[in-house]
Amino acid sequence: MLALPNHGDNNALYVPGPRPGSQLAILGHGPPGKQRTSSLESPIMLLIGHQSAIYTMKFNPAGTVVASGSHDKDIFLWYVHGDCKNFMVLRGHKNAVLDLQWTSDGSQIISASPDKTLRAWDIETGKQVKKMAEHSSFVNSCSPSRRGPPLVVSGSDDGTAKLWDLRLRGAVQTFPDKYQITAVGFSDASDKIYSGGLDNDVKVWDVRRNEVTMTLQGHGDMITGMQLSPDGSYLLTNGMDCTLRIWDMRPYAPQNRCVKIFSGHQHNFEKNLLKCAWSPDGSKVTAGSSDRMVYIWDTTTRRILYKLPGHNGSVNETAFHPTEPIIGSCGSDRQIYLGEI
Repeated sequence: MLALPNHGDNNALYVPGPRPGSQLAILGHGPPGKQRTSSLESPIMLLIGHQSAIYTMKFNPAGTVVASGSHDKDIFLWYVHGDCKNFMVLRGHKNAVLDLQWTSDGSQIISASPDKTLRAWDIETGKQVKKMAEHSSFVNSCSPSRRGPPLVVSGSDDGTAKLWDLRLRGAVQTFPDKYQITAVGFSDASDKIYSGGLDNDVKVWDVRRNEVTMTLQGHGDMITGMQLSPDGSYLLTNGMDCTLRIWDMRPYAPQNRCVKIFSGHQHNFEKNLLKCAWSPDGSKVTAGSSDRMVYIWDTTTRRILYKLPGHNGSVNETAFHPTEPIIGSCGSDRQIYLGEI
């Protein structure tokens, strides 16, 4: 379909026409008068430059930059607009980058790696500003707090979640679990930490009391990703049981907090930690899939709205643009797509 440039050329390509079978149409392709819905230069942009599988990608809060983390140990920063140029590479991890997150003000990126460290990067300078190295095994997941002090939680194969304050040396708190932790998150008020892992359960930790106050059971296999809803009321989780689940995290919710189950996407033998995400208005959720498709569901009806092809390998993370109808995806095929929806 495409003549791909050599991997020294870290730039985007225009993809002529829609992806085969996709529900994206381009002016002059597909129905007459189909209006463009975003400020992307082309309805689908392909970003190429990573040397190996890409495990994670996120838009910055302003929607101007995409950060991607790869098995090649590098974090690439790309412009969302124009020709989606790769303008910065953050180097320092000694192993793959499994997860990355922007801080809420967009000034820093936090990254997690099997090199047993988390790192914080300053986006202005491209320099590493903090290295957090107290885990004794792979760090699978990281999540910054949404508000308040600059806190970060991390989850590791060493069976602990750790709480970090970016202003202080060393971990502030350690939350010990019996099993490897593969996904972590904060509550909206940052007073609770969510962890998920090998035992299929989501645990809710009270930060002040340093104990599990709630366990959410329902997934039939390992939890690979989680994200709190934009309004802070619901937690979305992805499991290797090939379901996405929404949990009601409000204080007085009924006993059975699992309120929605979505299916269709696949997990396979690669056992990649496939992520999941909410749209900015909470009306849609998305997840990657080992069947090379990008899945987007309607939150209310649980119906699959889009099943977008294009990738040639497992889609490891998908993300909604913060302000425009754009979906980003990254995969084991070393490619990132930005597409209008």
